Amino acid sequence: MECPVCAAKNPDAASQCGTCHTPFPVSSSQETLNEAGAPGDWSVEVTSQQGVARADEALGQGGVLAGRYEILQLLGRGGMGAVYKARDTELDRIVALKLIRPELAKNPEILRRFKQELILARQVTHKNVIRIFDLGQSEGIKFITMDFVQGQDLRALLQERGKFSPDEAARIMLQICRALEAAHAERVIHRDLKPQNIMLDQSGRVYVMDFGIARSAHLPGMTQTGALIGTPEYMSPEQARGEKLDERSDIFSLGVIFYEILTGKPPYPSDTPLATLWKRMQEPVMPPSHYDPTLPSALNTIVVRALEIEPEKRFGSAREMANQLELWLGPSASSSTIFLPDSRTTAYWKLTSAGLGVLLSVAVVFGAFVWNGPRKTAPAHEPVTVIVANFTNTTGDSVFDETLEPPLSVALEDASFISSFNRNQAKKIAAQLQHGPSSLDESAARLVGDREGINFVVSGLIEKKGRGFAVRAKTLEVASGKTVLEVNETADDKKSVLGVVDRVAARVRRVLGDTTPESAQLSAAGTFTTSSLEAAHAYGLAQDLQWAGKFEEAIPLYEQAITFDPNLGRAYAGLASTHANLGHRKDAENYYQKALEHIDRMSEREKYRTRGGYYLANSKPRKAMEEYSDLVKQFPSDAAGYTNLALAYFYVRDMREAVENGRHAIDLAPKGLIQLNNLALYSVYAGDFSTAADVARKVISQNPSFALAYNTLAMAQAGQGQLADADITYQRMGTISARGGEMAIMGRADLLLYQGRSKEAIALLQQASSSSAEKLDDSTLATYSILTAEAKLAAGKASEAAANVKSALAHDTGASTLISAGLVYVEAGQYASVQALIAQLSGSLDADSQAYGKLLDGEMSLKRGDARQAILRFQESQRLSDTWIGRFDLGRAYIEAGAFPEADSAFENCLKRRGEASALYLDDVPTFRVLPPVNYYLGRAQEGMKSPAAVESYKAFLAAKTRSEEFGLVQDAQRRITAR
Repeated sequence: MECPVCAAKNPDAASQCGTCHTPFPVSSSQETLNEAGAPGDWSVEVTSQQGVARADEALGQGGVLAGRYEILQLLGRGGMGAVYKARDTELDRIVALKLIRPELAKNPEILRRFKQELILARQVTHKNVIRIFDLGQSEGIKFITMDFVQGQDLRALLQERGKFSPDEAARIMLQICRALEAAHAERVIHRDLKPQNIMLDQSGRVYVMDFGIARSAHLPGMTQTGALIGTPEYMSPEQARGEKLDERSDIFSLGVIFYEILTGKPPYPSDTPLATLWKRMQEPVMPPSHYDPTLPSALNTIVVRALEIEPEKRFGSAREMANQLELWLGPSASSSTIFLPDSRTTAYWKLTSAGLGVLLSVAVVFGAFVWNGPRKTAPAHEPVTVIVANFTNTTGDSVFDETLEPPLSVALEDASFISSFNRNQAKKIAAQLQHGPSSLDESAARLVGDREGINFVVSGLIEKKGRGFAVRAKTLEVASGKTVLEVNETADDKKSVLGVVDRVAARVRRVLGDTTPESAQLSAAGTFTTSSLEAAHAYGLAQDLQWAGKFEEAIPLYEQAITFDPNLGRAYAGLASTHANLGHRKDAENYYQKALEHIDRMSEREKYRTRGGYYLANSKPRKAMEEYSDLVKQFPSDAAGYTNLALAYFYVRDMREAVENGRHAIDLAPKGLIQLNNLALYSVYAGDFSTAADVARKVISQNPSFALAYNTLAMAQAGQGQLADADITYQRMGTISARGGEMAIMGRADLLLYQGRSKEAIALLQQASSSSAEKLDDSTLATYSILTAEAKLAAGKASEAAANVKSALAHDTGASTLISAGLVYVEAGQYASVQALIAQLSGSLDADSQAYGKLLDGEMSLKRGDARQAILRFQESQRLSDTWIGRFDLGRAYIEAGAFPEADSAFENCLKRRGEASALYLDDVPTFRVLPPVNYYLGRAQEGMKSPAAVESYKAFLAAKTRSEEFGLVQDAQRRITAR
């Protein structure tokens, strides 16, 4: 037998190495307990099979241990002892029963430490963790009982299959990350993660085993001199060095496992475990793509980062790694978010109004109905999640089909600790679990609840009762199947049915832990702002369509809801956000005003949402940040709060916080396509184009008709220099919908101008305008006119360009139109027109508009040759709002003033923030055309400093203009290269 550490030769019967005293692992047949799913054994501890046999020789099939555990089957023997499948006769459940080796059990200090670790491990409760039930003893035999899982361990599966597909591997790793996230939240580090400690059941659910046991099984005073705590092949470098460990050690072990299941190869191949340990402490890992070039780059990056030698370079937490996996996987039924005691719970929102900003998609979650009166704040409570199953409709009236469930979900969520699982997603998961389309009845909802870790299911029915109606509801605990509440309520007529939902919700909330008196709940709820079931039905359908990104289809249903009930404020809010998503700014403002007319009838949560949405739609992001910050403080499970808080940070150009809050939103609504598309957009603006493209593709794979996701993908491709791919993506978007076609024209024109192909851009825009001018809204016509003006300006037709911006201003007077028009007027020398635009911008209340006014003033000074005055104005603009274009203009002014180092710094900053140049005015209208000139002006600054780098900067500029029809900067760059 060869020692796995020092390679010394030993007798086959030896229990440890005679040279270095390292304990030998048990054989694979002893260690792999596929059928049990019981915890794996320590591959480096002393094995005493004789001791184990003595401890359990009396146990056999049919025997009973501790008067409680009926032995059903011996599953195997390992270093810890024998493992049995047993029935707990007291609780009538099947468990795995694992004996503790006598050598361990007889040492009081070892046993004490072992108990401490098991107590910690028992605190880890998660659907992906094998639960430890008890540490018991009987007649001198110490044993552990735990979950019994029918399945195979990951090592056995890997040996069978060689490796897993990227999608399968990522889904397995995501579940392990979620298990670790739960453990780390309880300050439990695994220390011995390996494929043998990971089980997969027959449905594909992953279970992690043996939390905390590795450390407790190896204690000072044991005879295993030189023994390693853990399994060498999966140890982190710091663990191998015997240093203090934190959760990042588990991340490293996870990286080793991920590497193996993706490639079928170990990340540190060597002849001996000692050499393996040495490699991981000294050498960066060979990327898995070296063995399989077809691996997705995102997964390759995740593995390499997890396997960084220094802990601080790895993922900081399992949650961080899970987020990256989930971003690559996209929204799917297998995504999950755990429930931590000190964190936000998952919120799956069904009723959402999506989108704010001109084209930016954002989920502003408005409840389907609105309550009167003040809300009584409930005391702090552990998060609770609920699925509202379908209510059976036996009335024969289709108006009750899926009409009671939305208001019940919203009413339950008025308790800040309750979150309602998205019913659309629940239906998709149920169809997968039951292999085909199925109704979300109580049975299906329980299956979904078990898979997703949901706490309770509420189901029921509505039936005729004389001239009125009866509503019956039942609340079940998912884990036990126990009925915790049954409610029977009656309504005299249709109009009274929605009031019954109030009463049902109040009863359910109370049994789930809402200590607010039921009378106070009902007083706060009153009645819904609509008494029309028809309005409620239409509104619920509109919300579902909006959640799916089908904005144009949602509008007529919102309008139908308003026809049934002109006072339904939420329908106006839904129309406002939908029109904002479609770029219909004036319509959005109009509908927000109508929604605000009803704000006094809203709950506190709805007030935050409505005011926040209004501020975002009206370019007041800091006010919106106040509303949404207050919202998530009071309602920490509100996914929409984080979604829109991210958007507010985005509008003030704090891209780091935008991405961070966007990730929080995905934690709370991991299946939300709108939230995912938002995160892709934030990644574009942050300059992380690769991540943006990956996420956008996942959105498209889930909803191929989501036009906004194509726009995001095209912007990400353009950011990576993949102009041909971006053009193809824009063309695909043009076939999705009318709005998709309009956006595609804007994007393709931007790509043409980026390359200097101004004549082609003009032809494209003129054809689009003439063929469908009567169908285009004002904001689209204005954008087309601005793009045409810029193309004509590049072609040397300044007077024609000025005429085009005049047309743009006739259609729209938003800040982006005003600044864009003003820049064209400056180049055309029409300063009186510029002054009028400056007055409009300066009179605005929002900081961006005021900053744009200063920019135009500075542009005029620069055009007139007064560089110093221009610098002052540009600096004033930056103090109001630190915009990308402000940095660019300041750099140009520094060049004219001869301040070349300052100019160099400004343009380097523009390149670092190049993501923001993708859409200068944060409206998702692409402006990549502004990027090539940065390299030209950077070259000018470098030339002024006598730097040879200037030539490369000029060449980089010209590389983007290989098909350019322009002269100006192109000709000057060519001349300067020749001159040097």
